[in-house]
Amino acid sequence: MAQSEYVFQRVEDQKELERLRMIELVFDPASRRRLLGTGLQAGWRCLEVGPGAGSIMTWMGEVVGPTGQVVAVDLDPKFLSEAERPNVRIMRADIRTALLPQQSFNVVHARYVLIHLPDYEVALTKMLDSLKPGGWLVLEEPDFSASRGITGGEQELASLRKVNQAIEHMYATLRMDYALGLKLPALMQRRGLQHLTVENDAPLCAGGSGMAKVMKMSAKQLGEKYLATGVVGQSDLERYCRLADDPNTWAIYYATIAVSGRKAVG
Repeated sequence: MAQSEYVFQRVEDQKELERLRMIELVFDPASRRRLLGTGLQAGWRCLEVGPGAGSIMTWMGEVVGPTGQVVAVDLDPKFLSEAERPNVRIMRADIRTALLPQQSFNVVHARYVLIHLPDYEVALTKMLDSLKPGGWLVLEEPDFSASRGITGGEQELASLRKVNQAIEHMYATLRMDYALGLKLPALMQRRGLQHLTVENDAPLCAGGSGMAKVMKMSAKQLGEKYLATGVVGQSDLERYCRLADDPNTWAIYYATIAVSGRKAVG
């Protein structure tokens, strides 16, 4: 198994919790819609991989009720201590090596998890092995290659391009793919998943919007890693953050590729 380092592993806890909660605020509505599209209902058993601050995990627990169960797997569930419920089980484990029951879950969900694993195929195998025949796999991964500045100062837009290049370089150095989301449909198709539903969500966002705030938070937390690529300077990071704050600027910060597929029966 390839060793990997979560890029947000060594950041300040409070700032990371704020970033995770902003991600939940921005992206949970679409994730909930996709999960409900699988037929998610009372009595289902669900696996949530990389639950972050726990909002989707908690919500699924409410949907499946006391007759269902949610298992959440996280390398470091430090933000989940207050999210435990009678029907929610939290496992401190690496999804690639977690001891999970075979063919046990009606739905498996992961958002922004595989991008952090150079051997994401191993994690995918683990998820599929734990899925019941006829069960659903719902994956959501970013495509940073979609990033594009639309309006803003010339220097700010140039800095946005440089920061995105730094993100690509950072992930490549870690043997990770900053556009992994684009591979999801073919990846799931090759694994035999059926009834694929594919969404390419690349919102055009004003500065000060939720997504712009998420990316500003990321830039502040990962600033040293961006600088270490040699692609950006401190002034680029400052201009990037100003652009992300300015409501008169518009940009596509990244796309989310979401794919739902059903495991074959028999």
